[in-house]
Amino acid sequence: RPSHCCWCPLSKMAAALVLGGGVGRRVLPMSCVVSPGLSSAVSILIQKRNIHHAVIPAGKSGRSSLSGIVATVFGASGFLGRYVVNRLGRIGSQVVIPYRCDPYDVNYLKPMGDLGQLTFLEWDPRDRDSTRQAVECSNVVINLVGKEWETSNFKFEDVNVKIAQDIALASREAGVEKLIHVSHLNADMKSSSKLLRTKAVGERVVRDEFPDSIIIKPSEIFGREDRFLNYFSHMRWFGRATPLISRGMKTVKQPVYVVDVAKAIVSVIKEPDAIGKTYIIVGPHRYLLHDLVEYVYAVMHRPFISYPLPRPLYHLAARLFEMSPFDQWTSRDKVDRLHITDMKYPDLPGLEDLGINPTAMELKAIEVLRRHRRYRWYDAEIDDAKPATPVNY
Repeated sequence: RPSHCCWCPLSKMAAALVLGGGVGRRVLPMSCVVSPGLSSAVSILIQKRNIHHAVIPAGKSGRSSLSGIVATVFGASGFLGRYVVNRLGRIGSQVVIPYRCDPYDVNYLKPMGDLGQLTFLEWDPRDRDSTRQAVECSNVVINLVGKEWETSNFKFEDVNVKIAQDIALASREAGVEKLIHVSHLNADMKSSSKLLRTKAVGERVVRDEFPDSIIIKPSEIFGREDRFLNYFSHMRWFGRATPLISRGMKTVKQPVYVVDVAKAIVSVIKEPDAIGKTYIIVGPHRYLLHDLVEYVYAVMHRPFISYPLPRPLYHLAARLFEMSPFDQWTSRDKVDRLHITDMKYPDLPGLEDLGINPTAMELKAIEVLRRHRRYRWYDAEIDDAKPATPVNY
């Protein structure tokens, strides 16, 4: 079990709340040093009522308070994960971070929570006991695990179905209150993208194992570390023209800002009526892919010329990148995924239902694209770029 530290005053507060009839769920180890009498009294009372101070809200809001949330965040080292951990840490949550990468690769997460509030745990996704250990002390579990391409060790079925199913099963067996599973807006069994097909299967198996799970379906996410706006901006290295299927005139996208997605996940944790619901997380505007990419190049102050590239030829070029032993810049599946029009779900709740105003791409694109500018345009105002024209279909 991961070790959790606390301050001595919180032990006294926990004892007082136990005597006052507080209700909690689990016991986490306590590592502070107090007087023997108080320590034994707190330990006996907490074990008897199965309460731990971390799940008892205390203090004013902020990173040094206790939000009452003990969350395990799978996939915290990824693009979206760092923003979710940051949002949880700033409200005083304890966060368990399972990782399978090098420990140095998650060091940047440590300042996102107060001292002792973030617990790092080595995790083997193929070992169910490792997954159970990661969730046994939490009242919230968030699954952000995902991969844009397949490897010899992990196929899309492993990442989006098997691992998701194991996390849901372990969460149900541990008595977790809320399981939040992040999927994709266009997840569909009949999709031309294998990633989106397995995402749809993953949603189904998660609901089978954990019927009250909360499904988050974001559209393409943009932000500083994204693989969306940065992807199109890097196309300039392969010639002065940008290849798009049908010149991007038949594809409509509704990108969402990464901070809005992180806010939505934290809001869902606090929302008592969110149990068993599916949330659609999208941006405020829909754009033709051609107009969106044209705006990306306008912000970069670089010339934009698009030309239609047939899908078979695009796949052939992407196949060469798939053969790379390093991270794949693109793949055949990504080509298909980026040229799928974003679905509409008017009957499902979204950002507005969680009290969040979606951020327009025009307001934040400069954060992503400034580094792609030439030096002479580096400080140019974003108003110089003509915004993309939204569409209603």
